[in-house]
Amino acid sequence: MSRIITLREAIGEAMSEEMRRDENVFLMGEEVAEYNGAYKVSKGMLEEFGPKRVIDTPIAELGFAGIGVGAAMNGLKPIVEFMTWNFAVLAFDQIINNAAKTLTQSNGQFGCPIVFRGPSGAAGQLAQQHSQTFEAWLANCPGLKVISCVDPYDTKGLMKSAIRDQDPICFMESEQLYGLKGEVPEGEYLVPIGKAVVRSEGTDVTLVSFNKMMEVTKAAAAELAKEGISAEVIDLRTIRPLDHETIVKSVKKTNRLVVIDESWPFAGVSAEIAYEIQKYAFDYLDAPVTRVNSADVSLGYAAPFVDEYLPNPAKVIRAVKEVMYAKR
Repeated sequence: MSRIITLREAIGEAMSEEMRRDENVFLMGEEVAEYNGAYKVSKGMLEEFGPKRVIDTPIAELGFAGIGVGAAMNGLKPIVEFMTWNFAVLAFDQIINNAAKTLTQSNGQFGCPIVFRGPSGAAGQLAQQHSQTFEAWLANCPGLKVISCVDPYDTKGLMKSAIRDQDPICFMESEQLYGLKGEVPEGEYLVPIGKAVVRSEGTDVTLVSFNKMMEVTKAAAAELAKEGISAEVIDLRTIRPLDHETIVKSVKKTNRLVVIDESWPFAGVSAEIAYEIQKYAFDYLDAPVTRVNSADVSLGYAAPFVDEYLPNPAKVIRAVKEVMYAKR
């Protein structure tokens, strides 16, 4: 039986179910306990699990990330919440130099089963230091898995899979879409890590995106359909490991690709996908791979800057028409 719940409720359910299932799972972070979470994702968890398993931390990301890594190395399964991944830059020493390398540094003797989670990407007028997108930063590091999604069904299933996984995982959410609603079953289910999903099938062009840019992509696809352009929409869901096979299969059918990625264009997720397609599907392309990214600058505070900076449906539609009508 399914019901309609929000993204924040889906994440909270996933964490609570896994904490009931495994006493070694615990949550820590700023305001996760007494305040029910900065975005109310952990609402009610302190009351159910108590202060030893839902732990408020000081404003010290490097410190509590390190505590989480140490706990994971000693048999526990921490979930570490960052109020935003922008703040997690302070903890990158623990994420990159310790969590990601524990398995190889110990020659496989022990790992670091930990989930680092929180919102990534711009969230309105929060200016330069609070509006960055971190999927490409983290996916660049061997040893980390990176999940980035907003669909409530997928998010719950992937969060449960992440908590059970033996590797360190960076789970990227969206501050702006915690209220997004979707159909989620009541029973137990998992969504596999590393597998993209085709949201809608099409024949003319493949659109690939993830996280809140999926909403932009779906809106663009709906407008393109009105003009007779059939877009196949792929939601990556996982950035590392990246599901190249699903993208290549789609491009071999549509012969065109547009990647919509909120991060900066240089060395980003969209650049990696463009490389993979030119390597494995070059002969099938009827037009160059096109990317729609955020502007290659730091995001200013003023509202007109935000609108100009981010990808939007109009920019996606323009890119699609470029590849549709490109001269060979």
